Amino acid sequence: MADSQKEKFPTIQGGGSLMIAWQVKGKQVLVIGGGEVAAGRIVHLLNADAIVTVICPLTGLNPEVSYRIAQKQVTYINRTFLPSDLDDKDWSMVLVAIDDPAASTQIWKLCKQKRLVANIADVPPECDFYFGSVHRDGPLQIMVSTNGKGPRLASMIRRFIAKQLPSNAGRAIESIGELRVKLRQIAPRPEEGPKRMSWMKDVSDKYSWEEMCEMTEEDMTNLLQFYGPNRVPSFEDLRQMRASAVAAAKADVFDGSFGFSVGV
Repeated sequence: MADSQKEKFPTIQGGGSLMIAWQVKGKQVLVIGGGEVAAGRIVHLLNADAIVTVICPLTGLNPEVSYRIAQKQVTYINRTFLPSDLDDKDWSMVLVAIDDPAASTQIWKLCKQKRLVANIADVPPECDFYFGSVHRDGPLQIMVSTNGKGPRLASMIRRFIAKQLPSNAGRAIESIGELRVKLRQIAPRPEEGPKRMSWMKDVSDKYSWEEMCEMTEEDMTNLLQFYGPNRVPSFEDLRQMRASAVAAAKADVFDGSFGFSVGV
């Protein structure tokens, strides 16, 4: 019995990280440092709509961090870190990116005392989480992590994966997202959940990336007519429905003719 179940269920591979899409929108995040690593962290945070505070002496800022400050994309404190900074706000996380290992470790210990989630750049043992190499295309985000063992290698793998993806993958995902919203509007009841999920799976399996990118608002409206009978038409069917609507609209336009001529 145990052997048969072994083939049925995933094999456990310990030593990994829990890969999650952490929601920090509208949450306070503290970045200590203003160099190249801090700049990269800030970009990730702003892309996730976090509220970012940067603590670093003016002399330690690189051009990109200086730009974020000048554009008021972050709150800036011009000095070195003080232990009391950890008490100033309800920090969702603390990111440390300074060239001082002893000071970094001290900040890590303070964060642990206050039960704050922290990441100390380039010191894996002093991290509650790691940053990976991220590919972004609209709503699509793909992160590659080597669990702190090879950041440069993670970047190489991420670039390789990105090259395999269709150039319009993000737009296709946007279309599917819009369709899901419209579907929930016409089938809002919780008990319809299983049918909604099954039908959306069939839609995703039926159409190519290119077809999903081509999908218009009219196509979505036409497609949703097939939800009731639980069918998914071919995309060519949707194109024909669209073309028929255009032809019907043209036929309804008055061209000034009354269908007869007057002889002279």
